[in-house]
Amino acid sequence: MSYQNWAGNYTYGATEMIYPESIDQLQQLIQNHKKIKVLGSGHTFNSVTDTDGVFVSLRHWNRMLELNEERSTVTVEAGATYGDLCAQLSETGYALHNLASLPHITIAGAVATSTHGSGSSNVSLAAAVEAIELIDANGQLHTFNRGDEEFAGVVIHLGALGIITKLTLKVVPTYKVRQFVYENLPVSELQHNGEKIFASAYSVSLFTDWQQLSFHQVWTKSREEDGPSYEGRADFYGAAPATVPLHPLPDMHAENCTEQLGKPGMWHERLAHFKMEFTPSAGKELQSEYLMAREHMYEASLAVHELREHLAPVLFVSEVRTIAADDLWMSPFYNQPSVAFHFTWKDDWEGVERVLPLLEKALAPFHARPHWGKLFTVPAATLQQQFDQLPAFQELIHKYDPTGKFSNAYLDTYIRSHTD
Repeated sequence: MSYQNWAGNYTYGATEMIYPESIDQLQQLIQNHKKIKVLGSGHTFNSVTDTDGVFVSLRHWNRMLELNEERSTVTVEAGATYGDLCAQLSETGYALHNLASLPHITIAGAVATSTHGSGSSNVSLAAAVEAIELIDANGQLHTFNRGDEEFAGVVIHLGALGIITKLTLKVVPTYKVRQFVYENLPVSELQHNGEKIFASAYSVSLFTDWQQLSFHQVWTKSREEDGPSYEGRADFYGAAPATVPLHPLPDMHAENCTEQLGKPGMWHERLAHFKMEFTPSAGKELQSEYLMAREHMYEASLAVHELREHLAPVLFVSEVRTIAADDLWMSPFYNQPSVAFHFTWKDDWEGVERVLPLLEKALAPFHARPHWGKLFTVPAATLQQQFDQLPAFQELIHKYDPTGKFSNAYLDTYIRSHTD
């Protein structure tokens, strides 16, 4: 049997899926197989999660194990999706600080690849991790807590160190969110008001196809304590309030999007762009994302706009967001408040593959880092130079997986080189 990723653009090398029922069984599986990986929700678009050995599925390991009110943390099994956790956590009076656009992805997978939400002051999803439990290549179980010497290197592990069994995340008191959408924000507003625009609400996303010097939609998500933005605005830096619910793709119906027009709802019903009960895709799609220092948001937008004729045949939509800096070694946001340029492509790899080098060349002056789980063509040597802590991470790989049991061609190319 063959297995594909969420988008259907990649077929994995593994031909067997095993469903362990206990930690002991999982440890035994790791010890008994030369190559082994976990397949979560499959929401990566490249080969980072591939293996030519066996796949392990932890989809039934999706329970919320403990809510520690004294420490403001929640511990979950590694197979849980954000949708799973939200459903269980929402009844406790606590919440997560942020969510990605999709609640369908596994928490462990999102953490491993440094997936993020949005917000000038909001850190990535991985930065909410307080502890992480991992089984190494020898079948040994390890727990890493925030403050431990290796913690900052282990959290965004790219699947290179072992198999995650559970995670402990920071939680906050529950909160309500109102979502407003505005239309036609001039790109020129980013030149002098970019920081203000992205700080105007708890979470802000700009959508465009780059064919005009404007963002066709601005999505703002505000908490009650955010003040005026929670009530909406008559004018948003030249953008007008939408009068009906909208989908980021202008020709699609908004029924699968989270509620808009300022209708208040709980955090988990608003922070994601898409409802848990709906499949958000417009059909098969591909994705890329590039992350750079926030100071470059305006110049980078102009650089991408210059490629509009190349982008038009292959691009569905692009989203621009901001993310706060963190201290995790392999994070694209390591010590850098960042802006993210996300691209949702049509299912045309040949066309996308021709465009990516042009896009990466245009963003190179801004030292853009690609998202680990999405499509890129950045050379390995260039990518490695962008992560100062890579040598230290390679030492962790040599310690916890010296023979490459969890490795694959992707990791051998971009991460493990020069480890031995």
